[in-house]
Order: sequence, then C-alpha cells, then structure tokens
Amino acid sequence: MKKFVMAAMGGTLAGVIATTQFVGPLLAQESAKTTSVYEQLDLFGDIFERIRAQYVEEVDDKKLIEAAINGMLTSLDPHSSYLSPDDADNMRVQTRGEFGGLGIEVTQEEGFVKVVSPIDGTPAAEAGIEAGDFITHVDGESVLGLTLDNAVDLMRGPVGSEIVITVVRQDQPEPFDVSIIRDTIKLQAVRSRTEGSTVVLRVTTFNDQTTSGLEAGLAEQIEAAGGIDKVNGFVLDLRNNPGGLLTQAISVSDSFLEKGEIVSTRGRNPADGERYNATPGDLAEGKPIVVLINGGSASASEIVAGALQDHRRAIVVGTKSFGKGSVQTVMPLGNDGAMRLTTARYYTPSGRSIQNLGVSPDIVVQQPRPDIASAEEEPGTTPATRSEADLRGALSNDSLTEDEVRQIEEDRAKADAAAALREEDYQLAYAIDILKGLSALGPKE
Repeated sequence: MKKFVMAAMGGTLAGVIATTQFVGPLLAQESAKTTSVYEQLDLFGDIFERIRAQYVEEVDDKKLIEAAINGMLTSLDPHSSYLSPDDADNMRVQTRGEFGGLGIEVTQEEGFVKVVSPIDGTPAAEAGIEAGDFITHVDGESVLGLTLDNAVDLMRGPVGSEIVITVVRQDQPEPFDVSIIRDTIKLQAVRSRTEGSTVVLRVTTFNDQTTSGLEAGLAEQIEAAGGIDKVNGFVLDLRNNPGGLLTQAISVSDSFLEKGEIVSTRGRNPADGERYNATPGDLAEGKPIVVLINGGSASASEIVAGALQDHRRAIVVGTKSFGKGSVQTVMPLGNDGAMRLTTARYYTPSGRSIQNLGVSPDIVVQQPRPDIASAEEEPGTTPATRSEADLRGALSNDSLTEDEVRQIEEDRAKADAAAALREEDYQLAYAIDILKGLSALGPKE
C-alpha cells in the first residue's frame, strides 16, 4: 500500500515539475497571440480613421463598420454573414413563409451568385431560372466582387417592378438575359395530391409551416383515397428545396421513422455535439416511400433524404443533391441585427458528412429538358405502331363481360395518364412506377 502511495506521489510531483517547465513558454505564446491581436485591431482602427479622413467622398461610419463585420464573416465560408436590422427582420419573415422578391435561393461561388434553387410558383421559377444557374449581372450591373448580401440587395425592389438578370447556364454557349417582375412570395411549404394510388407530397421549403402542412396534406389525401389500404405508397418530392429550419427537417424525418438517429451535429468542441432521434409513430404506416432529389435539394432537404436513405425507409431517386452539410446559428446582436455563423457540421445516421458531396440517389434519374420535343414529334422517329384492333374487319373479343371490358378501359385510362405524366415530369413518373412495382410484389411476409 505504501509503495502505491509513493508511486502516486512521485507521479504527482513529476507532473508538477513537468508543468512548471512548460508554464513559461506557454505564457509567452499566449502573450504573443494577445499582442498580435491588439496590433491587428490597432491596424484596423488606423485604416478606419484614414478612410474617414482621406477617402475621396464622405463615408457613412455605420455602413463602413457593417461592411467590415460582414467581410470578416463572409471570409469564413459562403453561409456566414452579418444581417443588418432590416435583413434580420426579412429573415424572420421568410421563416414564417411570406416575403417579397424573385423567389430564388442563392449562394456565392467564385465571386458570382449561384442559384441553389428556384422556389415553386414564384416569378423566378416561372421565368425559367434553374438550379445551378450563375447570375453575373443585375440590370446590367456586374455582381462580381460584391458580397452575397449586396448582390441580393440589388435584386430586391418594389413588388411589381421589373428586373433583368444575366444568366450563365452550363449547357448554353452564351450568357442570356431574363426579365422578371418582382412579386410577393407566399410560400406554401407543402402541396399534396394523389396520382393513381400514390400520394405525392411536394415540400418546397422547411419553415414553421412545413411539418403541420405535411401532416394535414397526408391525412387529407389518405382520406380522399378511402383509407391507407387504398394507397400503394408515398412520394416525398424535395427537388429544388433549398432547405430551412433544422428543427423542421428533424420533425419531417421523424414523421416517417419509428426509431433511430435522424441526424447528428458536431461543432468545434466535441462536447457541444447533438444527436436527434426519432420517436415512435410513422404517418405512412409502413407503406413504401420514394424521395425525389436533385441539385437544388440542399441543407434540410439533404438531412431528410439522408436519414430516410440510411434507415432504408425510402428509395432516393433523382440526381445528386447540392451538398450543404453545415449548420448555421443565427445570433441576435445588440443593434437589432444578427450574425449568421456556421457552428457545426451535420452527419446522417450512418455517420457520413455530405458537405461538398451531397446525397447520392439510390437510382439516378435525369429530368429531360421541358423544351425537348417528344419522340413522336421529332423527325426520323418510328411512328406509333398499330394493333390488331386497328385492322379493318378484325374479330371482336366476345369472351369478356361488361365489367371486364370496363376494367380494361379504366386500366388503359390509367396507363394513358401515366404516359402523360412521364411527358410532364419524368422523375415523378419514375418514382410512381417504382411504388407500383413494389405494390405488385405484395406485402412482406
């Protein structure tokens, strides 16, 4: 026992000595860091005063300081920024689901404004703006070199006013101009409808209304179908959904998961990490789900797609998502403004980060351009084939009852509707076909 105590004491003493040996250098390093910070702050103050005194025009002190703060934040990553009191108020309005503008979610890449996604039913979407477009000019003024907030300010204006933006698109040889009329953007977070026996839930954003809208839309469609037994599955359409509130992404995922992790966040300090788990209850009652994503699906959309994919609760269809795997915290400031700061990365249940990688679909399905002519209209294509029924004098089929004939006609009408949907939205039609196939296999034993 005495040996153990002595060994412990010896270890303690050795620790004290070792610590004492390093205290001097550590204090010196910390002092040097502090001195360096003060020197840089003195440099900032010197530059600020020189600008005030010697710049060719008189400057607004407040705007100058705000620009310096924003420059400090935007130098960190594309998603950290300073929000002036007006911008902070606009952001709060947007999370409630209504705001004025063009209807696009944007980020910044290589000095240009890049469209993350247009929002359904907005002036930008109706004008043909697409995810991945680069905006180089606004009303003839270049956005190169502007901060993202300043570029967005150029795009803001009175409702009903016209704006011309210059767009560079990957598959277009030259930039082109798009004229858009600004409007009040009212976001309906969730739109629901039924295609055949499939319930389609189109989620356009993750704001305060998303989960409640999802629950209401799902219940309404199930009731209209005559009960859950009449539904063969669900399509959760997250295409061109730029994201939004983390809490809503978690609750939407939880709506279809009975248990397990939904997402985890890890910040600079490992102790600050968070894990969010599902609670019992599946609104879809175990029915198969297909999640649709594309390059405009970002942030909260990727959390939902990644969670349902990792738990094998859904088949993810479409194209690779945007790849925004970071979490921003909005911190109110004393001047009624706010600071949006990247504070963590998020990880899907399997532990993968999608930052810069995106969520890869289980089945890659490209969406054809809407202006591409159908095969029947293109020259050189094979004309529609004729069937026996088209031949003059063909024998009739008298072996079928009236009910059987009626059923065949109904099935044919459904097939025609499915073909029309493929022309309108190929990815959605593909998702519905998957659910039809799963339904045909019957329930699992």
